Amino acid sequence: MKKLITIVLITLSINAFAQNKAKTLLNEVSKKVKSYDNIALDFKYILENTSENIKQETKGDVIMQGESYRLNILGVTRLFDGKTLHTISPEDEEVTISSENENDVDAITPSKMLSFYEDGYTYVLDIEQNLEGRKIQYVKLTPIDSNSEIKYILLGIDATTKHIYNLITIGKNGTKTTLVVNSFKTNTPLSKTLFTFDPNKYKDYYINKLD
Repeated sequence: MKKLITIVLITLSINAFAQNKAKTLLNEVSKKVKSYDNIALDFKYILENTSENIKQETKGDVIMQGESYRLNILGVTRLFDGKTLHTISPEDEEVTISSENENDVDAITPSKMLSFYEDGYTYVLDIEQNLEGRKIQYVKLTPIDSNSEIKYILLGIDATTKHIYNLITIGKNGTKTTLVVNSFKTNTPLSKTLFTFDPNKYKDYYINKLD
């Protein structure tokens, strides 16, 4: 009985240590991200579902400043000024005007991409890997909400720069999405109208305004 209690106590101590280390690392990442006026990322995005024989890979880029962002992916530009989201599709010649769905706890939007883990997850230190000459420490995050469609997330953090290297999301439906940051630039000079939608540029587009 004493041996069992000892094993349980050791296990609890290890788990607590891993959680504390993970919290410390995430706090360092959060502090670093919030110290920048703006962040520009080039990234690769991979969607996989083995059972459905699906594997899609694409590239994109995003510029973020506070809650605002400009995201380019799959030929579509998404402009968010902190209040209104404009989704511009040149292929369809359509602009959709809406707002970000703040009630969707599973949605990791660009404005939350580098800070989403601060609320709604439990976390623990996971494996460490050497990738392309960089030491990447993973933190495993599990949604607190049992109804979440996400099973868990692996957040890869560059141990030297404290920047996010990749984000691996495992869904309960077997879907795996991977976002890999190819370049990470900060505090670059930005146009004052970078996140502003200019209707004069899209006079011939169909405007789809959602409530």
